[in-house]
Amino acid sequence: MSNNNQQKKFQSQPHLGLVCITASKQVRYRTITRKRLLQMTPKEQAERLLGLYRENLERLNLAIDFCLANSINLYRMTSGLFPFADTEIGAEVLNQFADKLQVTGSRATENNLRLVLHPDQFVVLSSDRQQVIENSIKILTMHARIMDLLGQPRSPWALLNIHGGKSDRAEKLIETIRSLPDPIRLRLTLENDEYAYSSEDILAVCRQAGIPMVFDAHHHVINQKLDSYEHESVGEMLAAAQTTWTNREHQLVHISNGKESFGDPRHSDLITNMPSSYRDVPWIEVEAKLKEEAIFKLRQEWLPKLSIKSWLQFN
Repeated sequence: MSNNNQQKKFQSQPHLGLVCITASKQVRYRTITRKRLLQMTPKEQAERLLGLYRENLERLNLAIDFCLANSINLYRMTSGLFPFADTEIGAEVLNQFADKLQVTGSRATENNLRLVLHPDQFVVLSSDRQQVIENSIKILTMHARIMDLLGQPRSPWALLNIHGGKSDRAEKLIETIRSLPDPIRLRLTLENDEYAYSSEDILAVCRQAGIPMVFDAHHHVINQKLDSYEHESVGEMLAAAQTTWTNREHQLVHISNGKESFGDPRHSDLITNMPSSYRDVPWIEVEAKLKEEAIFKLRQEWLPKLSIKSWLQFN
């Protein structure tokens, strides 16, 4: 490795991403239930969504302010940013914010803030019910539209990350992904989960469908019933996932710790256990209950250790 490449590697550290809200009340969003919305007339629905979208866009701007003020370069927007924007009324209301969304997205881009989305669990592209698949595509179309309005690229930089869904339906999952329109397909990534799709399962799907894999170390150890992030398969699957990214500098992974025990699928407040293989990952979404506090703790305790190890390696 040349001296320049050594220096670049030494200087680079993983970007730690904020997921949706803050532990403090600085970043919060409004919503409304479907039952409540359906009790209104169409005119009332439009008026209510207009106010809600306006306020949530303001709060998205506050979230961007928070990230920039705290040198956070990755923000996972909430999937409920614009509730019911997948309906005809919601879509019409959302279009009224096109100019403002462009300004918001441009500000994120100009400040090198990466915006990503993780649609909710109702998105299942591998279902044995065509109606579920069609509704899932409808939801993804809405999220892709939001990304387009924000001026975000149609690439995994502005990813839409989902799980595999119904187990033992890999062929249907691949078939559905291949048929997706570009605004969705070019942004889509798949993540391994605790039970239905292992890392190897999702890796195979990603390779055949031609989309990137988001590796989640905690899901992996639960699925494989492991007792350590240092098991060799963690590093191996991380490296394998990296090969699915056309631009490897954009590879994104997730990290969480178990709440009560190592294998607990519930997320802990902070991250106290990091896989050593994550030291060279460029982008990490921190999935912890205390959100920004977990990020700050990793900055204070984990990232400095990486810098020391890098210095010892190259000196």
